[in-house]
Formats: sequence, structure tokens, C-alpha cells
Amino acid sequence: MTSVNQSVIRRAPRRRRSRLGGLRQASPLTYFALIVATALSVFPIYWMFVVASRTNDAIRATPPPLLPGGHFFDNVSRLLDNENAMFLVGLANSAIVASVVTVSQVFFCSLAGFAFAKLRFRGKNALLLFIIATMAVPVQLGIIPLYMLMVEIGWLNELQSVIVPFLVSGFGVFMMRQYASQAISDELIEAARVDGCSTFRIYWNVVLPVLRPAAAVLGLLQFMAMWNEFIWPFAALSRGDQPTVQVSLRRLSEGFFTDFSLVFAGVALSVLPLVVVFIVFGRQIIGGIMEGAVKA
Repeated sequence: MTSVNQSVIRRAPRRRRSRLGGLRQASPLTYFALIVATALSVFPIYWMFVVASRTNDAIRATPPPLLPGGHFFDNVSRLLDNENAMFLVGLANSAIVASVVTVSQVFFCSLAGFAFAKLRFRGKNALLLFIIATMAVPVQLGIIPLYMLMVEIGWLNELQSVIVPFLVSGFGVFMMRQYASQAISDELIEAARVDGCSTFRIYWNVVLPVLRPAAAVLGLLQFMAMWNEFIWPFAALSRGDQPTVQVSLRRLSEGFFTDFSLVFAGVALSVLPLVVVFIVFGRQIIGGIMEGAVKA
């Protein structure tokens, strides 16, 4: 009996290793599906640069061209000289709006998430339920009252009208609350209180470093969302001289004739900051997520 049990124990790790090895191996069908998915994802971006480097005559050709042309810099020069679009102003304003909203969302949402997850106060569950309910309200329903509010306080066609309404979001609070409830132990907070830390110091020195993976993901999502936001900036800034980049792109298509090469050149330039942000911070975000997973 002892010899049989020892042989079973010796064979068990081999079976586990074989199962793990099977999970790591990918079939040719998996590689084919990944290649197709990658091609479908990359082709719209490639076609955008093809159109941005061509003239309108080449765009309307049949069959359409599939290789980039040599007019990209000419289209960019015409784009920057367009006084109606104010593209450089739109890029600068979008960078300001996206950066301010991202920092504000990470700070306030992580602070509120910590409060809902680890602090005790009256009405906590009801208030959290109300915040979650705001996520079910479409953004379009709040445009008219928000527009009327901006008119009353004199913020219409001003940059703060597209910053202040997005400083905090229900999604960010709920996301940080769920992460904080799992990643932060009550014993860690009690130990900090025993050491004499105030509530804000506990948040700043203990909670915020633990929330760094979720904060990085939230920051990236909010930056991309604010950079691509169009409906509310178009309603609040369409008649002023402080457009965002999406409003500038909309102005390029106004009139009786649409210069598609000019529009796609602007779209190509507007996509580049997002690509740079993802390349610079993508590895840190993924590393932070993996670090949080290992700690959990």
C-alpha cells in the first residue's frame, strides 16, 4: 500500500505539469483568430492614414487606393492654417480638459471609494445606491438642464463648462470602492490609527499606494473618454473660440463641401496623443495590475 501511494503521489505533479503545459500551448486556429482580430482592429487606423495622405480625387477613385500617398504633410499644413477649425487650440484645450479631469477623477473617486469601503457613517448604503443609480441615467438626458445651468452662471463657451461637470463620476467611485474593499484589510487601517494617523493621512500614505493599479486603469479610461468626448463640448463650446479637438474636427466638415483628406488628417493627429499615452503608460498600468494581483 505504501509503494502504491508513493507512486500516485509521484505521478500527480507530472499530471499537473502536463495540464499546465496544455493550457500554454495554442492551436493554429487560435493564432489565425488572433491574426484576423488584429487585422480588423488595425485596418481602420491604417485606412485613416491612407486617406489623410491622399487628395480628394484619389479618395473617390474606384477601386480605392490601399497604399499611403505623399500629401500627408500638405494636408496637415492646410489643417493648421484653417482658421475656422482652430485645430491647435483644440488640441491644447483637450489636453487641459483630459488631464484635469483625469487627476480629479483619480483623487476624488479613490477618496470616496475608500470612504464607502472602509469607513462607517450614517446613510452610507443609501448614498452608495444613489451613486450607482446615476450610472443608469444617459448623458443625453442631462444636456438640457446642464446647458441651462451654464447659461445662468455665465460659463457657456468657456473651458470650465466641460471640466467641472466631469470632475467625479459614479463609475469611478464604484470601481474604486470595489477594489478598496478587496485590496485593503481592516487590520492595516486599524494599525495606522493606532500609530496616530488621521483619516486623510491613512488615505494618502496607506490606501492610495494600494489603490495604484486601479487608479492607473481609471486614469487611462477617463483620459481617453474625455479626449473623445463630443456631445457636451459641442453643445457648450460650439459657438466660442475655445473648442476641444473633437469640436475642431466637427468644424472641418461644415459647409457645402467636405474635404475628407483634411478631416482625416485632423483625425490622425488627434489619435496620436492617445497612442503616445498608451505607449508611455501602458506598461506601467499592466505592471500595476499584475502587482495588485500578486499581492491579492
